[in-house]
Amino acid sequence: MKIKGIFHRTRKPEYEVKQHRKHMMYVWGKRGWSIVRGVIIAGICFLILYPTLVKLSVSFMPEKDIYDVTVRYVPKSPTLENYKTVIKAMKYSTAFWNTLKLALLTSLMQLISCTLIGYGFARFKFKGRSFLFALVILTMVVPPQTLMIPLFLHFRYFDIFGIVSAVTGGKGINLLESYWPFILMSMTGMGLKNGLYIYIMRQFFRNMPKELEEAAYVDGAGMLRTFAQIMLPSAVPSMVTVFLFSFVWQWTDTFYSTLFLQKTRVLASALSSVSFDVTQKIYFETGVNVALAPAISSMYTNTASLLVVLPLLILYLFAQKRFVESVERSGIVG
Repeated sequence: MKIKGIFHRTRKPEYEVKQHRKHMMYVWGKRGWSIVRGVIIAGICFLILYPTLVKLSVSFMPEKDIYDVTVRYVPKSPTLENYKTVIKAMKYSTAFWNTLKLALLTSLMQLISCTLIGYGFARFKFKGRSFLFALVILTMVVPPQTLMIPLFLHFRYFDIFGIVSAVTGGKGINLLESYWPFILMSMTGMGLKNGLYIYIMRQFFRNMPKELEEAAYVDGAGMLRTFAQIMLPSAVPSMVTVFLFSFVWQWTDTFYSTLFLQKTRVLASALSSVSFDVTQKIYFETGVNVALAPAISSMYTNTASLLVVLPLLILYLFAQKRFVESVERSGIVG
């Protein structure tokens, strides 16, 4: 006769076993997603940083390193001659100050107009509001190239309901080669990426509780005072986001800059013609008309592109914390 031991192994209830399996699946799933997310982030960083690092490496290479098959990423004889040549050829200081003035001016104008328009869409009810906002969204998907000829002719012969033509007897005022096209388009909500900025401000004001405005009205504040003292201080994160986005996009814009400023030198247009400018510089200095090899032309283009992006990188380093906080609080990301 077998005697059962005093101590025997008890089986866990089936419910506990299932819960343990679910917990382990959750833990391993979370770890797996962390690995996948890390791989994705590493891949994105590689796609972004690798071309920049290659441009940085090439910008310090002399011509002999470009044709040296043993040179891959690290130049044998680092030099700053490429930067000196490009800065002189593209007239960097003049282009830099012109671009800075244009970017600051348009960013401020867009910030003011988009804040007012976004607040109007968020708080006021009027006929056709949904239709007009749909048109605003439409401007985000319609390429600006489709409006190139109308915009050019509009500001080449600028007129307001025929008043200018009636007074001067001409065909309007030529606003090209000035900042007025950028100012007028930014003030009227038709500037570069204005649809996106209006959407950002509208979404922010819609998410603000109406009780704040109602309490201000009860205390005797008018509409303008409520907007200036209650709504604007709360909208600073979104306003910072709009200003920085507008500044960066205007800094790197080539479409409107080449359309309205064909003679005024800005960084974006100077970058597109840097190879030609270098050949002209060599011709004026030596009297020899040369044609740059594709590899040498690419070297000067890479150097010029770094000079164009460098101010934006410096701006981001100083405004990084503020920019990230403003993007998070503006509602662009969850």
